[in-house]
Amino acid sequence: MLRPTLSAWLLCAAGLMTSATAGAETTLAQVLHPRVLGDEALADTLTRLAPKASPEVLELAAEALSCADPGAERLAVIDYSLPSSEPRLWVFDLARERLLFEELVSHGRGSGDALATAFSNTPESHQSSLGLFRTMNTYHGRNGYSLRLEGLEPGVNHLAYERAIVMHGADYVSESFIEQTGRLGRSLGCPAVRQAVTYPLIDSLKEEQYLFAYYPDPEWLENSAFLSCEREATQLAMY
Repeated sequence: MLRPTLSAWLLCAAGLMTSATAGAETTLAQVLHPRVLGDEALADTLTRLAPKASPEVLELAAEALSCADPGAERLAVIDYSLPSSEPRLWVFDLARERLLFEELVSHGRGSGDALATAFSNTPESHQSSLGLFRTMNTYHGRNGYSLRLEGLEPGVNHLAYERAIVMHGADYVSESFIEQTGRLGRSLGCPAVRQAVTYPLIDSLKEEQYLFAYYPDPEWLENSAFLSCEREATQLAMY
């Protein structure tokens, strides 16, 4: 009778060891990146708050923010795949789970006419930039009340500050301009918004919040460090 009892004990011990190993891997994955386990709570929240926005774009924005700063309170998302005549800027209060703004936003004159199709990190290109930005301080300049942006992606938008890519209000961002021309006016690369919402919108995003600018650019989507956290954490958790 001893042999079966010993076998059962060995099987039980092996099971406990397997369970402990799996648990350790799970804990490592959670520490490295909580979304590794498929927790898409943030993406689901953004989609619920902004049903007119692309769920795929919001999911990428959520992934980038979770990688950069999971504790962030505010997030703005721009979908440059949409024409400028449509609302394509959403500002979220993440702490209170509220949609603060759904707005028109311009792109750079070097990026295209009604549709933006070209993006750059190059000074004097007058093109918009993609990727994740962190907001900085506000100031009053030639475009009025403005918000400085820090580009966080090397080679993609890290020269935003040097290029003076800021968020500001503009009279060419309006429904009346769309009625006359079929599109918004264009900036020198800045995400310009309606003058009527300039102050409250900028104040909602100033100082250490985030802006995610999207376009289906294959190279950026493949190489962005903020969109590969999940892949990297999954690979690390396997070792």
